[in-house]
Amino acid sequence: MLILSRFIDRGNEVIGKTVGWFILAAILLSAGNAVVRKLFNTSSNALLEAQWYLYGAAFLLAAAYTLKQNEHIRIDIVYGALSRRTQHWIDLLGHLFFLMPFAILMDVYFVSYVLQSYRSGEVSNNAGGLVLWPAKALLLIGMLLLTLQGISEIIKKIAVMRGIIPDPTPFVSAHEAAAQEGAELADKLAALQAEADKDARK
Repeated sequence: MLILSRFIDRGNEVIGKTVGWFILAAILLSAGNAVVRKLFNTSSNALLEAQWYLYGAAFLLAAAYTLKQNEHIRIDIVYGALSRRTQHWIDLLGHLFFLMPFAILMDVYFVSYVLQSYRSGEVSNNAGGLVLWPAKALLLIGMLLLTLQGISEIIKKIAVMRGIIPDPTPFVSAHEAAAQEGAELADKLAALQAEADKDARK
């Protein structure tokens, strides 16, 4: 099961880091559309919708990677005050009884939703717009990836609670980890500065 978890983690990590470039592509496309509209007084609905597709793809396809990194929004002021074991139980029960039922329900719903759009050749209502089924397919793919990552998180959480593996996310979030790392670095710098001042006085 841990091999399966590592395989899922690796796949979603590659996808999540790759689709981050879609944001840059969307920004460049948006800037290009604005320049063309100002200089040549023309525009393209297809290009406008393409930038929406890129942004949507980045958001949807990176959702699973965000879960892997433990960066989804939660009420940290409550969660962070609890013991790590209690946090593990909250995460495990949350994944089992909230994330997984919702994700599986969306997977089932989006299959027919995408197939219906594909079979009908659904196109945007905007003149010159794009076909819609690829955008709807992103919803399905994003939820499937999130479902897989949910399975991986459940496997890892049980393994951590049983002492089989070390906690892969010992902090509430990457922000907390960065804050602690920064504090440790500041302490080291202060110690080095104190040592330098001591040597200078000698």
